[in-house]
Order: sequence, then structure tokens, then C-alpha cells
Amino acid sequence: MIDPDLAENATHAELVLRGGRVIDPLHGIDGLADVAIAGGTIVAVGPDLPTAGVARVLDVTGLVVTPGIIDMHAHVFPWHRRSRLSLDPHVNTFSSGVTTVVDAGTAGWEDFAEFKELTIDRAKIRVLAYVNIVGKGMGGDWEHEASEMRAAPAAEVARQYPDIVVGIKTAHYWARQPFDDAHLPWTAVDRALEAGELCGKPIMVDFFPWLPERPYPTLLEKLRPGDIHTHVFAQQFPILDDAGRVNDFMLAARERGVIFDLGHGAASFWYRNAVPAIAQGFVPDSISTDLHTGNINGVVVDMVTTMNKVLNMGVSLPEVIARSTVAPAREIGHPELGHLGAGANADVAVFALDEGRFSFVDCGPARLTGGQRLRPVMTLRAGQIVYNPSGIGLEEWPDAPPEYWALR
Repeated sequence: MIDPDLAENATHAELVLRGGRVIDPLHGIDGLADVAIAGGTIVAVGPDLPTAGVARVLDVTGLVVTPGIIDMHAHVFPWHRRSRLSLDPHVNTFSSGVTTVVDAGTAGWEDFAEFKELTIDRAKIRVLAYVNIVGKGMGGDWEHEASEMRAAPAAEVARQYPDIVVGIKTAHYWARQPFDDAHLPWTAVDRALEAGELCGKPIMVDFFPWLPERPYPTLLEKLRPGDIHTHVFAQQFPILDDAGRVNDFMLAARERGVIFDLGHGAASFWYRNAVPAIAQGFVPDSISTDLHTGNINGVVVDMVTTMNKVLNMGVSLPEVIARSTVAPAREIGHPELGHLGAGANADVAVFALDEGRFSFVDCGPARLTGGQRLRPVMTLRAGQIVYNPSGIGLEEWPDAPPEYWALR
């Protein structure tokens, strides 16, 4: 028998997605259910919701319905004057089930206001961001200049935009070798940590290479609980010991609360690290793409392709969804996202789960072949359908009403 409260809430729905396999890890849901939406929010999730009076009921039988996917590492500031890698935030996102994209430090504290004005405020997709500890952001030699790495102004930007800024980013600090008094081995990380302390937010670390002057285990020791190590399966990291086991310092860092994010990228994901680590239970805490112009046509392509790689390395579908929704929502300090609870923003992804023979490449490149593939078929952002290439719920064209002719 249906819960009376769910039935009552559903009577106010404007749209119901009916009969799909709903996976909402935050609320422990994995089963056949309907999702009712009104006013851009979720009003009910449950089996056999009443639909009398609902304006639009879409049959998603046989499909997988999840919270909108969160890609917590991408580069989406196309107007940035110094970096040529950024994409428009709508490229390969809605079409991958992504409803929230997090820019990983393309803009620094000098030009973050411009990023907000030109991209964030104009986007239909939700755009959040890390502020780069380097004032000019990503894209050139200035990323190695200690004078650009200033904790106070970076923290001030985070405080100025608390609903947008999710943390501080440090990356690409390797050119200053040998190090000198002004450019110490840990300058970039230490100043990012200082900024994180000042604004009360985590840092994300993109770290290459590990050198005798800055050994990799020391990086993990520096990171605080909640800080994020992205690109965890990159070739430069000693994830595995000589016997092929996950190194103890990786396990100790995770136990201490350090977050390990996949952060695929054009050169930061190798099956030789990922497959053995995942087989031993070292699954990335979150799945992300590092999407940019240099990898959009391969090897990354989009978020769902990255999710499919993890799925075909033996991680269950509910766990893949969790690491693409509720986990990144928690890591970026936005627990209101990544779930389908009543009152949540109606960001929803609908996938087909195909069975067959599918291959996916890493940064080698080498190929992994598996038997499953998530395929996006519909995306809703704040209750509005923003991706529906197969026309679910639409009439066949001969039966379309007169307004079929009107662009809308």
C-alpha cells in the first residue's frame, strides 16, 4: 500500500517519471519507483504514485533514474584570457546526465569575478568552482611563481562567494627546479592549505611530479581530512607497492579522511593503477572527468564514459552512482545536491543500462572491454527537460498538435 503522505505529495506533481529503477544512494533506494516533480523540486518518490491530474507522465520503464550527476573536476571558463583548455559548461554535460559541474581552478583570485559574470551567472547548468591559489589561474608559466600564490586574496574570494566557491585548488607547480628560497618544494600546497584554513574550505591538489625534495607520502600527510587528491590513478603516483598491493600510506590517508578523486584527464588515468587498486577495495571516493578541450574527443569524452570505466572495473552500479552524486555533493560542501529526497532540486538523470560488449580506453591508451554501459537518455535540470534526444513523451510527428510548428 502506498504511503499516504507520498500519495498526497504526488497529487501536486506537474511531472511524474513512472516505472523506472530509481537509485538514490543517500536514501537507500534501489528499486522500481516513480519520481514526482513540481515547481522545480522533488515532491515524492515511491512505487505506484497516483497520477490523476498530473499534467505530464513519462514512462521510463526499463530505465535507470538517478539524481543529477555531479562532475566535480572540469574546466568550464571558456572566456579565460590565459587558458585555452576550458569548455562552455554545457558541452558534453547535460548529454551525460550531468546537472552540476565544478570548475577546478581555471580562474584564480584575480579573475574569479569575471568568471562568475561571464560564465557562472549565465549558465543553465549549475556551475560551482574552486579558486586557484595562483592569482592568474591556469594556463602558463605564472603557475610556478610563488608571488602569484597568495592565501589571503584566495580565501577572500571564497568568503565573497560562499555558495559558489567549494574550495581552493593547487596544481601544475613543477617548473622551479632546483628549488630556491622563494620557491620551496611545498610552496603551492602550503599556501593552498593556508587559504583553506582562512576560508574554512577544503583544497584540491593536482600534484606532479613527485620528487626527492617532495616525496609523495608527505603530500598525503599534509592534507587534512576532507581535502581532495584528484588524479589518484595517474601513472606518477605509487599507488601500488612492488608486490602490486595498495601502499599502506594510501590506506592510512584514506583512514584519516583524505578524499581520493578519480579526475580522469588526458594524462591522469591508467588501468594499470586503477584495476588492481579497485580489485583490492581501493575505489575512488568520487568520479570526475577533468573535462577540457584536450580530451573531449578522447580519451575522456564525458562523465558517463568515465563512470562506465569504473562500472566495468567491477564497481556495482549503485556504488558508481553514489560516487557520482551524493559523494561529490558531500565533498564539495553541498549536501542539498546529489539526491532525490522530497524538497530537493529536481536535477534528475535517466539512463539506459545496455548489455553487450563495450570497450573503453585509458590514457595509455589501452583498452578495457566489459559487458555493461550506461547510456544517457534524459536529463532534467530544476525540473525542466534539458536533454531528450529520443523524444521520450513526445508524439509522433503526424500526430503533433499545431504548435508543433512553433519554436520553443
